[in-house]
Amino acid sequence: MQYKNLIIIGTSHISKQSINKVKQTLLKTKPDIIAIELDKKRFLSLIQNKKLNLKDIKHLGLKIFLLNALGSYIQKKLGKIVQTEPGSDMKIAIQIAKKINAKIALIDQPVDITLKKLTKTPLKEKLRFVKDILRDIFIKKQRIEFDLTKVPSQSLINKLIKKLKKDYPYIYQVLIKERNQIMAKNLYNLMLNNKSVVAIVGAGHKKEILNLIKCHNSQK
Repeated sequence: MQYKNLIIIGTSHISKQSINKVKQTLLKTKPDIIAIELDKKRFLSLIQNKKLNLKDIKHLGLKIFLLNALGSYIQKKLGKIVQTEPGSDMKIAIQIAKKINAKIALIDQPVDITLKKLTKTPLKEKLRFVKDILRDIFIKKQRIEFDLTKVPSQSLINKLIKKLKKDYPYIYQVLIKERNQIMAKNLYNLMLNNKSVVAIVGAGHKKEILNLIKCHNSQK
């Protein structure tokens, strides 16, 4: 997806298709800036292959630590299924940046802020989450089939985001909407100051980020 001097690649962080797409696009375009959906802490954790340990409870707090640990556990489990390490799309981007002498831009909100906000999820949404899990376990219903090796189609992404927004409005606000606004603003500023920018973000963020950038541009 291209707009002016920006290309946005929407990825699934454990999909082989994403890794290939990132590699091919970056080597072909050789941008001045490679922007990735990470903050400084997650960037360092990724390149150093750092894992959470009990010492992290002290500065993260127990709730944030558990949320972070749960997210990491789920990604690793899914990664094993498709034999791809979580975050491989970002890692290949970082490696290629060195190879083509491109700068890395970290465009996401600090993860501590995101996780801290998630701990304030309303009780109503927490109970709904538990209810949905139990229903999935005990009640047979039609499930959406995913090919974990590929990036989901835009229509499927739209459907899932719409459901998240309806069922979990606070979580949607924290995980999707607020971060889209921050990443769009950061990318817009990069576009103003650089010849070419390629951004690697989760597929669920791509469409709205581009819409927000276009909105920024029209308000100049």
